[in-house]
Amino acid sequence: MAVKLRLVRMGKKKQPTYRVVAADSRSPRDGRFLEILGTYAPRGRSTAEPEALVNIDNAKALKWLGQGAQPTERVERLLRASGVWDEFQAARAK
Repeated sequence: MAVKLRLVRMGKKKQPTYRVVAADSRSPRDGRFLEILGTYAPRGRSTAEPEALVNIDNAKALKWLGQGAQPTERVERLLRASGVWDEFQAARAK
Protein backbone atom coordinates (compact mmCIF):
# COMPACT_ATOMS: atom_id res chain seq x y z
CA MET A 1 0.00 0.00 0.00
CA ALA A 2 1.49 3.36 -1.07
CA VAL A 3 0.88 6.12 1.47
CA LYS A 4 0.73 9.79 0.54
CA LEU A 5 0.76 12.86 2.75
CA ARG A 6 -1.85 15.14 1.25
CA LEU A 7 -4.59 17.68 1.90
CA VAL A 8 -8.27 17.01 2.57
CA ARG A 9 -10.58 19.97 1.97
CA MET A 10 -12.78 21.12 4.82
CA GLY A 11 -14.61 24.34 5.63
CA LYS A 12 -17.35 26.35 4.01
CA LYS A 13 -17.86 27.35 0.43
CA LYS A 14 -15.25 29.96 -0.61
CA GLN A 15 -13.60 29.65 2.85
CA PRO A 16 -11.46 26.52 2.62
CA THR A 17 -9.43 24.96 5.38
CA TYR A 18 -7.48 21.77 4.90
CA ARG A 19 -6.35 18.82 6.97
CA VAL A 20 -2.91 17.37 6.32
CA VAL A 21 -3.43 13.60 6.38
CA ALA A 22 -1.68 10.33 5.66
CA ALA A 23 -3.86 8.40 3.20
CA ASP A 24 -3.70 5.47 0.83
CA SER A 25 -2.79 6.85 -2.59
CA ARG A 26 -5.78 5.11 -4.19
CA SER A 27 -8.43 6.70 -1.95
CA PRO A 28 -10.31 9.82 -3.16
CA ARG A 29 -9.29 13.35 -2.10
CA ASP A 30 -11.89 13.74 0.64
CA GLY A 31 -12.19 10.01 1.29
CA ARG A 32 -10.74 7.65 3.81
CA PHE A 33 -7.42 8.46 5.51
CA LEU A 34 -5.11 6.78 8.01
CA GLU A 35 -4.18 9.65 10.35
CA ILE A 36 -4.54 13.42 10.69
CA LEU A 37 -1.17 15.17 10.86
CA GLY A 38 -2.26 18.79 11.09
CA THR A 39 -4.23 21.64 9.58
CA TYR A 40 -3.69 24.38 7.01
CA ALA A 41 -5.80 27.52 6.69
CA PRO A 42 -4.63 29.44 3.59
CA ARG A 43 -6.88 32.43 4.28
CA GLY A 44 -6.20 32.70 8.02
CA ARG A 45 -8.78 32.53 10.78
CA SER A 46 -10.70 35.70 9.97
CA THR A 47 -10.40 39.06 8.23
CA ALA A 48 -8.56 40.32 11.32
CA GLU A 49 -5.92 37.55 10.92
CA PRO A 50 -5.55 37.15 7.12
CA GLU A 51 -2.18 35.33 7.02
CA ALA A 52 -2.06 31.59 6.40
CA LEU A 53 -1.92 29.24 9.40
CA VAL A 54 -0.01 25.95 9.38
CA ASN A 55 -0.23 23.55 12.35
CA ILE A 56 1.55 20.23 11.83
CA ASP A 57 2.38 17.59 14.44
CA ASN A 58 6.10 17.14 13.75
CA ALA A 59 6.40 13.74 15.45
CA LYS A 60 3.56 12.21 13.40
CA ALA A 61 4.85 13.69 10.15
CA LEU A 62 8.39 12.40 10.80
CA LYS A 63 7.01 8.95 11.61
CA TRP A 64 5.14 8.72 8.29
CA LEU A 65 8.04 10.15 6.29
CA GLY A 66 10.36 7.62 7.94
CA GLN A 67 8.01 4.82 6.88
CA GLY A 68 8.21 5.92 3.24
CA ALA A 69 5.13 8.12 2.81
CA GLN A 70 5.39 10.49 -0.17
CA PRO A 71 4.17 14.09 0.33
CA THR A 72 2.40 15.98 -2.44
CA GLU A 73 4.04 19.20 -3.69
CA ARG A 74 1.86 21.45 -1.52
CA VAL A 75 2.32 19.33 1.60
CA GLU A 76 6.08 19.31 1.04
CA ARG A 77 6.03 23.12 1.00
CA LEU A 78 4.03 23.12 4.24
CA LEU A 79 6.51 20.68 5.82
CA ARG A 80 9.37 22.96 4.77
CA ALA A 81 7.59 25.95 6.34
CA SER A 82 7.08 24.11 9.64
CA GLY A 83 10.66 22.75 9.72
CA VAL A 84 9.75 19.05 9.53
CA TRP A 85 11.29 18.55 6.09
CA ASP A 86 14.73 19.75 7.27
CA GLU A 87 14.60 17.39 10.29
CA PHE A 88 13.67 14.50 7.98
CA GLN A 89 16.50 15.26 5.53
CA ALA A 90 19.01 15.52 8.39
CA ALA A 91 17.90 12.18 9.86
CA ARG A 92 17.96 10.57 6.41
CA ALA A 93 21.53 11.76 5.75
CA LYS A 94 22.89 9.97 8.84
